[in-house]
Amino acid sequence: MDINQHYLASVKKQMHYYKTIGEKAMEQLETNQLFIATNEDSNSIATIVKHLSGNMLSRWTDFLTTDGEKEWRERDMEFENEPQTKEEVLATWNTGWDCFFQAIDSLLPEQLLQIIYIRNEGQTAMDAINRQLAHYPYHIGQIVLYAKQLKNGSWESLSIPKNKSTSYNADKFAKEKEIKHFTDAELKRLNKK
Repeated sequence: MDINQHYLASVKKQMHYYKTIGEKAMEQLETNQLFIATNEDSNSIATIVKHLSGNMLSRWTDFLTTDGEKEWRERDMEFENEPQTKEEVLATWNTGWDCFFQAIDSLLPEQLLQIIYIRNEGQTAMDAINRQLAHYPYHIGQIVLYAKQLKNGSWESLSIPKNKSTSYNADKFAKEKEIKHFTDAELKRLNKK
């Protein structure tokens, strides 16, 4: 596997991991909790999901051939008129992720250095991917933080639970060294819950 193929495989694994983290956070909430904004300057989880999906649809539709900020995108509306049910929130979430993964799955390693545009600013496809590798986890971190606050003490940890680092590390270091992507084990662990 060449470096570009490895990079694309790593991107897919990372993004599947963050997608799962967001889903596991939302699964712990009651429907009404998806629509709570902590203050006037904050967004509810449903609104964050709508924004993420809008961004994904705009950035990844015709990724290599059209500007990533589509004329049809109404970004300001992503922060208003949020979905009304948990099913709508999850459908919106999946629509965006499906668009992202279809674009990444169709991308050839030799296309990573192709110039694409976002708001008329040229960058390589790889730079555009890296931009989203920072943007999407930023918002997923918001989702997790809000969900954790809304659960108020009955939160099921999505990472190493508080005060469990020693036992977690002991388990890891008791195993033989191996080369693998950290998300392989983390996705397996999260999906067991």
